[in-house]
Amino acid sequence: MISRQLHRRQFLGTASAVAAVGGFWNPRPLHAAATRETEHFWCRLAPEGPYIDSQRDHKAFGFGDGKVFLSEDCGQSWAYSAPFPEAEYITFSCLLGNGNILWATREKLFLSTNNLASHREVVVKDQQGNDYRPHTPLDADEPGWYFHPLDGIHTWDIDGAEMLVWGNYCNVMGGPVPVNIYYSTDQGETVKIAYSFGQNPRFQQSGAEPANYLGDASNPVICRHIHAVVYHPLERAFYACTGDIDRGFGNECHWLRGAYDAPSDTWDWQVLISVNSNSRYKSGGINFVDGQLYWAADANGPKRSDEVYDRGIFHCAPADLADPTKHTLLFNPQFELANMIIQDGVIVAGHCAPASTYATGIVISPDMGQTWKQYDLAEYGPRSPVRFHPMNSDGWFRVDLRKGWIERAEVLFLKPKV
Repeated sequence: MISRQLHRRQFLGTASAVAAVGGFWNPRPLHAAATRETEHFWCRLAPEGPYIDSQRDHKAFGFGDGKVFLSEDCGQSWAYSAPFPEAEYITFSCLLGNGNILWATREKLFLSTNNLASHREVVVKDQQGNDYRPHTPLDADEPGWYFHPLDGIHTWDIDGAEMLVWGNYCNVMGGPVPVNIYYSTDQGETVKIAYSFGQNPRFQQSGAEPANYLGDASNPVICRHIHAVVYHPLERAFYACTGDIDRGFGNECHWLRGAYDAPSDTWDWQVLISVNSNSRYKSGGINFVDGQLYWAADANGPKRSDEVYDRGIFHCAPADLADPTKHTLLFNPQFELANMIIQDGVIVAGHCAPASTYATGIVISPDMGQTWKQYDLAEYGPRSPVRFHPMNSDGWFRVDLRKGWIERAEVLFLKPKV
């Protein structure tokens, strides 16, 4: 069912947006807001209408009021829509290069290949080619977040074909789930597991026996969740970083490097480094620019009284990642940075609100780290900017503003002055 040219003013939006069972989402109504101007950027909240969950060039995908929506003019109007009763549970979406749309609820994936005229469920395949089904939760209201990412870039052109890769940021709200890296080489028609982390005893269903633990029993590498997965074209390899903290079962902060072999459809993953949480390697935004590795530190957790938090925005040659003496500190905001994106020489990062004296903290450099400025967009309240999507055709980054740390609140659009 297709609804053509639904203008944002015609979208009723149910101003009292539905609160999800289990407390996953509690979105508040989005109202058109005046554009704010700073020395370095313009910014504004998303207009009334569907929650704009992702964007690509001139397209945007949104949801709300029991429907999913597709825009072809950067969210100014909504050319297509379709009923989707579980819209309030959507945790992930991606607009593919051929026009396909992949989105996920808490534990299921869906694909539309015809501008939302129809959609079907996509069942993930494991590394042996078998169907990978979500577990049956002991609490039906907490199936977990199987597909929810913290970062916003998930597709790359490799040898003339698009590849989709992402990891789930989970085990914060909504129930325990296994931690996986997923991939697709055919525009979302099939989705497979690239890597499965081990069984973390701390994040299991209450009362579950070890025999029923979630995760890969054969993998000793455990984590709480994945912060980012990024492709480095010069190495033809993917880098992934995870969190969170050693809770008595081993370090949960890792950097991994994965090489994909297309002819055999296989992966080779290597752990590059494993640390505890007061480390620059606990990070929230990996980027590769001109062969250099850039990342933002999310360091927190226990430290001695004579220690300082190992925070900041760093860069180095990828081969020097494991040697901190070869890292260059570009900027130290003094606070945990939740996410970061680099595009056209502009670096934008966001503060983790519960750890910052800023309400909504934005860090920006217009010149690849030569100069820096921090802004507090305090009128939005205590918000953590995450899931930074690349600029759309009108030049606006799209950013989730999360209430506190992870509960969805608003969508922010930010346009650099370049």
